[in-house]
Amino acid sequence: MLAWGHLRGAAVVLERLEYLPSLTAFEQWLAQPEPWIGGFDLPFGLPRELVETLGWPLQWQACIQHYAGLSRADIRDAFSAFCDARPIGGKFAHRACDRPAGSSPSMKWVNPPVAFMLHAGVPRLLGAGVEMPGLHVPGHTASQDVQNRRVALEAYPGLLAREILGSRSYKSDDRAKQTPERLIARKDLLTALEAGQTRLCLRLKLTHAQRDALADDPKGDALDAVLCLVQAAWGSQRHAHGDPLYGLPPNMDPLEGGIVTA
Repeated sequence: MLAWGHLRGAAVVLERLEYLPSLTAFEQWLAQPEPWIGGFDLPFGLPRELVETLGWPLQWQACIQHYAGLSRADIRDAFSAFCDARPIGGKFAHRACDRPAGSSPSMKWVNPPVAFMLHAGVPRLLGAGVEMPGLHVPGHTASQDVQNRRVALEAYPGLLAREILGSRSYKSDDRAKQTPERLIARKDLLTALEAGQTRLCLRLKLTHAQRDALADDPKGDALDAVLCLVQAAWGSQRHAHGDPLYGLPPNMDPLEGGIVTA
């Protein structure tokens, strides 16, 4: 799911939602030359500790290209062996950005399978010649007009949602858990976003129809896309004020990457 929008002062105006039904559709969208700054809800890198232990390349692009050449079974076996060799309570390696953001370790292959999301998404971004600040700048970008760039930022909608809702859940893929309480949480989340009640100091601008559609999506896919839109808008704002990393920390690990707004 893609949420398209633009900044108007301190307002993030939602223009439309676009459903991409497959990875092929994602690739076709990436092949379009239209400029954008986007927030993507998937990790852009693996933990340095994991990569070093496995003896994989320590340069980001080389590491991603190596990772892309593995099958899911290869990844699961390598990561499982890594975890089996570690003590209980410390099975997974974390990136520097994971714990502060409250995100799952990017090496997790189940619940949620973010390692496979990375495997499916990041090589396609790399192959499409997209700029990923702090990690990868395509050769053509240096001479490219800023207005024509395509820039991908790692986003994490749960980070922004938790700032508003705390531990309250607002979505579920399980029909039995699509409760009135989660509907109320989605409505509260939208109300706070529209009022600009986050540390990002941005207000989400919705039509009544858009608001109803976002609130009525019990799986939260559309709402997560909108949360990524708001995070990307903040990164765009930071870049407009002179930050080349779009708000990512200046000390970000160039192998692991970082989460925008974290």
